[in-house]
Amino acid sequence: MIKISKTALIFLAGGIFVILVAILGMNYSQQSQEQSRLNHELSLAQLRLEEYASEQLSSQQEELESRLTRLEARLKVTKNNLYQSIQSIEVTETLYEVAEAYDVEIVEISSPGVSDKELEEVTLSALTLAVTVEGDVLNLIDFIYAWTEEYPTGVVESVEITVPEPPEDEEETAEELPSADIRLLIYTYEGD
Repeated sequence: MIKISKTALIFLAGGIFVILVAILGMNYSQQSQEQSRLNHELSLAQLRLEEYASEQLSSQQEELESRLTRLEARLKVTKNNLYQSIQSIEVTETLYEVAEAYDVEIVEISSPGVSDKELEEVTLSALTLAVTVEGDVLNLIDFIYAWTEEYPTGVVESVEITVPEPPEDEEETAEELPSADIRLLIYTYEGD
């Protein structure tokens, strides 16, 4: 076995200690640089995220404000369309004008008057009319269509068209005309 003097052992231990300190120092330096690089990347990522979130929220806010503006404009147009007179005299006059234009005869008109109806969670005033008209079947259909054009807020709730049988005996001259019993509903909005 080799004998090493005490002095050599001290130098050897000192050398090993210096080598260990140098290795640990290099490892610490590398970890410190890596930690610094990661901190820098994290800071950049946070800045990008803040910018992205800010831009994203800003564009979403602009889009939502734009949609709100469009919806408010549509609501205003809808309210204007709904606001029309439903006085029974004016409605009756319009019915007679349309009937004359389409060569049908109004036999009977009745109405219980104006009442409140809820439509899509909005309370509207509504005038219900029961109308009986006579005339050619195509003219009856055209009359109903024309009336809905005249009153875009009007609804035809029901139509029952009756077409009588032709007379069996040619001597019978009093021929009944086709008729239609129509239930109409006209909405109006008088709110803000």
